[in-house]
Amino acid sequence: MKQHDGPKRRVIQWSTGNAGSRALRGILRHPQLELVGVHAHSPEKVGRDAAELCGLDEATGVVATDDVEALLALGADCVCYTARGETRIRETIDDLCRILASGANVVNTAIVSLVYPPYASPKLRQRLEAACAEGASTFFTSGFDPGWSGDVIPLSLASCCERVDAVRVSELMDYSTYADPGFTGVYFGFGRPLDYEAPLLQPGVLKGGWGGMVLMLADAFGVRLDEIREEHERLPAPESFETAMGRIEEGTCAGVRFEVQGIVDGRPAFVAAHVNRLRDDVGPGWDHLSAGKRSGYKIEVKGSPSFTCEIEPMGEDGDHNTAGITGTSMRVVNAIPAVCDASQGVVSILDLPLFSARTA
Repeated sequence: MKQHDGPKRRVIQWSTGNAGSRALRGILRHPQLELVGVHAHSPEKVGRDAAELCGLDEATGVVATDDVEALLALGADCVCYTARGETRIRETIDDLCRILASGANVVNTAIVSLVYPPYASPKLRQRLEAACAEGASTFFTSGFDPGWSGDVIPLSLASCCERVDAVRVSELMDYSTYADPGFTGVYFGFGRPLDYEAPLLQPGVLKGGWGGMVLMLADAFGVRLDEIREEHERLPAPESFETAMGRIEEGTCAGVRFEVQGIVDGRPAFVAAHVNRLRDDVGPGWDHLSAGKRSGYKIEVKGSPSFTCEIEPMGEDGDHNTAGITGTSMRVVNAIPAVCDASQGVVSILDLPLFSARTA
């Protein structure tokens, strides 16, 4: 596994979109990391300084490029890959394998099924493992959800349990301030008729995204699942209104609720649930956080003893969606030192030591 001899890990940031720009800023501010390269897909970003691409004032001297060979020739310790992957799986895997085979470790937010490698497509996993073997490198995928909210948080709570009977992890989030109508809006079907075939809600897609999280929890607790089920429902807008997700016309989808359930002895023992609204009055009978909290995560561990933990993320601008995007980015940025020190191969959170932020 390639490692840097100096005190800092040398890092390339791959993509500078919503998550990528925040990862880039996080790398520049992280005392254990040194930014050495930036990959940009958009021609208008090529040649621009990294600081400009992430909203910092002081130039870094590192400019974005679309020259992959030049970037890989830098011999970086790690690549932080935050490009969108779900709509370009083949291209994403090609990118990741090329990077890993070059000898660079990778932390990744693309293709969320890779959060728990044993659940991912065997074909994809085998390609990534082969690339890791060729480059003596390590590959790790995480995020806010799937990822952090559904792995380290419930596992930490359960570390105080004598017995665990069930775990439920729920994202209860208002998406009205999430300015991503072109992908998330389309994927969830927001603003579309209720019979619109939303990509997220097609058979098997929910399991593909969150089934790995469910299986990871079962494996961590030594429980064998009978099966993994998925269910969902949608609710209409009571009237027309404007959101950052686009204009939502009366009667079109304004709320999505789904569950991915790990079944044990006929009951849902491990559940990944989402309730995503575009207005608080949509789905009043659906789950909410407790009074005074608008959006966040509820992690429930049932057993002896039982725990309920509510987490309300908040960005510097006061918005929970900003916190989610930043948290997704920093989850993998903060993992870089641990991933660089890990054994080679495709790893999950169960293979890494506890890691956290570092301040200058």
